Amino acid sequence: MSTQTLSYYEFVSQLPAETVVTFHNVTWEEYEDLLDQVGVSAGLRISYDEGTLKAMTISSEHEHYTSFLEKLMGLLSVRLRINILSFGSATTKRKPKGNEPDASFYVQTANVIGNRIDLDFAIDPPPDIAVEVDINHDSQDKFSIYAAFGVPEIWRFDGKALTIYLLERGRYDEAETSAALPMLTSEILTQFLSRIRAEGEFHALLAFDEWLQSRQS
Repeated sequence: MSTQTLSYYEFVSQLPAETVVTFHNVTWEEYEDLLDQVGVSAGLRISYDEGTLKAMTISSEHEHYTSFLEKLMGLLSVRLRINILSFGSATTKRKPKGNEPDASFYVQTANVIGNRIDLDFAIDPPPDIAVEVDINHDSQDKFSIYAAFGVPEIWRFDGKALTIYLLERGRYDEAETSAALPMLTSEILTQFLSRIRAEGEFHALLAFDEWLQSRQS
């Protein structure tokens, strides 16, 4: 795709929701310039893999599911007294790869991050869990980027079911249970995500909190 008349930023900033565009032969410097221009954008995800840049715009439905999962993790953290740090879609980058998940969490390595809010992936560990919400797109082509950073676990929700993937010997394999949070399974997470449509977010969150309390009794 030619950017002779439009810069990368001008092009991606005009994309409608739920659109994916891929550019080839993009330099690392151009990728970093685009990130600087975009800043913190709730409606855009950008990945970079050795010259291939992919930009995806997302819908309110996409963001709603992401926000719900972040709220579930917040409830779990407080109710079960587990230190979980949420870093949202913070960019993970180290030349020649970069990525923005829909959500990211530190669990096993939360104490390594401590109280810092500015991460440097040249020295800091990757998130323990990365979340991809694939309502109208497929993020599996980004799994190689996650693997290069050593992200141990990916949660992928396709609008119907949430699948857990664990990193084993450089590749991701499906798993029933979260390694970071063994009380969570793909079935349980899918169940509560499905309740958003049936009951609404508030009642789904209450049900999840009741489920957490039942585990303490």
